[in-house]
Amino acid sequence: MSDQREKTATFLVTEVSEESAILTDVSDAQVHTLSENPGVEAGDVLEATVAPDPPMDVTYSVVDVAERKQIPVRVSEETPTPQTREMAEDLPQGELATTERAGVGEVHVLSVGADAVEDAVADVADDQQTVSRAARIGIERVEIRSGEDFVSVRYLP
Repeated sequence: MSDQREKTATFLVTEVSEESAILTDVSDAQVHTLSENPGVEAGDVLEATVAPDPPMDVTYSVVDVAERKQIPVRVSEETPTPQTREMAEDLPQGELATTERAGVGEVHVLSVGADAVEDAVADVADDQQTVSRAARIGIERVEIRSGEDFVSVRYLP
């Protein structure tokens, strides 16, 4: 079944019920509501093909799933790396700095102020966009570390 309207992409499962699920394409943010839940769970990352359901083409069905995984987001008690401390050093509060990791992945450093570190860590850990970004860049896990006035998010292979 090859249809020009089929879409093959990496999707994040953002919501589920027994009857349906909502997938968001991690590259273009297009939302696809499934007409039935094919057994996915919220937070799953799918390499899949979806196709619109006739005749209205307002819901979708999963045609094929090449891969299904979860990308763990873990808060680490380890101290930030020297690289992230250096990135945070002159970063104005509220600003974000990013750099590629040696090999695969990225490091993001967010300057938040000393009184907001704990809340910022919780927000990053709970944010679906953290997993979506990891899926978009092909990462297997996310590690969050914090310093005195900044948060470090490491997207790791």
